[in-house]
Amino acid sequence: MSGAHYYSVCQRHMGKAVEIRTHCGRVHRGIIERVSPNRVYIRPLERGGGLGGFGIGYYGYGFGYGVALGAIATLAVLPFFFW
Repeated sequence: MSGAHYYSVCQRHMGKAVEIRTHCGRVHRGIIERVSPNRVYIRPLERGGGLGGFGIGYYGYGFGYGVALGAIATLAVLPFFFW
């Protein structure tokens, strides 16, 4: 699939939990926060541990991290929000 296809799919599913698999085999699970013409930014579902709770100096995830649209092999909308 092309980057333009995944751009429109990600735009339609903004705010939803998704699983993204890249061509190199990496799996990303998170909530789509924003989409640019060449990247999708997701907020991870899994939170890193450490010092109980969120740890010292926790300021949140911000916009999450970006995944290049051209690297996406599959994108699946998760049927429910899970931890």
